[in-house]
Amino acid sequence: MNIKILGPGCTNCVNLEKNAKEAVEALGLEATVEKVTDYADIMSYGILSTPGLVVDEKVLVSGRVPSANEITRLLGEA
Repeated sequence: MNIKILGPGCTNCVNLEKNAKEAVEALGLEATVEKVTDYADIMSYGILSTPGLVVDEKVLVSGRVPSANEITRLLGEA
């Protein structure tokens, strides 16, 4: 599983990355968590506000920081 955190590195982006890593650990998944900070790359996903959560190239959340529990649920459905 490939997880991308889209954003310039703001506090919300850092919190989203932390929550995503917690969710991966809680599920015992093998996943890479990658930060995407390049604006052109972020725009290529079609999101209008950051942070964004992308799992296996599918945008699951944008413009807010979901809790670790919500990300765990989303990853379980992915």
